[in-house]
Amino acid sequence: MSIAASPSLSSLVTAQIAKPSPIRQIMKMAERQNILAMGLDPANVISFGGGWVNLEAPEEFRQAYQAVVSDTDLFHKSGGYTATLGDMECREQIARFEEHIFGVPRLTAEHIAIGMGSTQLTHDLFRTLLDPGDTVMLLDPTYANYEGQLAFAATGIKVVRLRVLDPETWSYLPETDPDGVAREFTRLFDQHRPKLVLFGAPDNPTSQVVPQALADVMLAKTAEAGSWLAIDFAYKCQYFQTPPPYYAWSPADHPNVIGIHSNSKWARGLGRRLGWIEAATPVIEAIERVQQCSILCPDTLAQMAMARYLKQAIPDGSLRKYIDHANGMYQNAATVTLKAVDTHLQRPRLTPFGGLYTCVDIGTNAEAFVPKALQATGVLVVPGGGFGASLTNGVRISFGPLVRDTAKIEEGLARLGRWMRAQ
Repeated sequence: MSIAASPSLSSLVTAQIAKPSPIRQIMKMAERQNILAMGLDPANVISFGGGWVNLEAPEEFRQAYQAVVSDTDLFHKSGGYTATLGDMECREQIARFEEHIFGVPRLTAEHIAIGMGSTQLTHDLFRTLLDPGDTVMLLDPTYANYEGQLAFAATGIKVVRLRVLDPETWSYLPETDPDGVAREFTRLFDQHRPKLVLFGAPDNPTSQVVPQALADVMLAKTAEAGSWLAIDFAYKCQYFQTPPPYYAWSPADHPNVIGIHSNSKWARGLGRRLGWIEAATPVIEAIERVQQCSILCPDTLAQMAMARYLKQAIPDGSLRKYIDHANGMYQNAATVTLKAVDTHLQRPRLTPFGGLYTCVDIGTNAEAFVPKALQATGVLVVPGGGFGASLTNGVRISFGPLVRDTAKIEEGLARLGRWMRAQ
């Protein structure tokens, strides 16, 4: 009897399986089964790997979910479809949220598309904007998932990187050499004519924020060339200094600017999937067609709870109070982290503008360093190479998961420092 040939996977997926997300790889390294296989006690492992928040969501937000779930009619309604772009009331409340917290003017429901988090929305946005063979400009370093998402969105996408970290001085170039970075951006843009320029604010992994002057250059060049400028605002609500004016840019004023937003970080909504895109109405209308084939509609329960919560939390001041409280907690965790890095690692690092991370220069290839450090110390950090070539000798340290247990930040970095000094 002959053996039937196995059906094959797509060539795209096969290629991407061979290039897994570095973030997911490090999360696999932190799984209990892997920790046990290394002969370590999971209870003794301290992880700085997770890019997630650990502060409780607002109590009023939890109560909004409770109100929907405890009401028979509302819970029944939460099992139904909403419009593909999201429930109109939720879109209206998100527009109010952006105006209330960041002063975004003239933002309406027509500028907002709700989805299942910023990861899905970013992928669908790429499908909406890009053709095969287009060029996209990213920062170096920046979020490691973008290149995989681009590969799945359209074939032959070319990625051009604008270096923003100097690995020799471990400095953020838009702050230390703003004119030089602006010139290099202009040179790369004129040479490659990217269809899309994308940066995060604050960025993952650096927790740095592109200065207003560079954002202005990016806006002018993209608008003149008929290109898109997208800003990933997943960490927008985590800011430790006064946000730059582009936090309030509105698609009503800048139709080529697109904001990507997530509920994952500011209200510990990582598993309660809800995000949104802010863009000019032609983009929103186009995303509707894409989402009809990707998610059909966003999660109804999440939208009902969000709309109910914002409708109350904006006028009574509890939204602003929660965001200020959360920022204070994460800024404290950042301060503890930087002090511990300076005391125990004594290596160059970045000072976070916001977000959940700092990046530290360990002076050697991080891909080899990380598993050795985990085996020897029970401390997990993220190797930087997946974020860009400038971070090859760097690691990302996340203080987000330890915001309520900052003593573990001190303990983990003390362990790591003792081992590094003994090498």
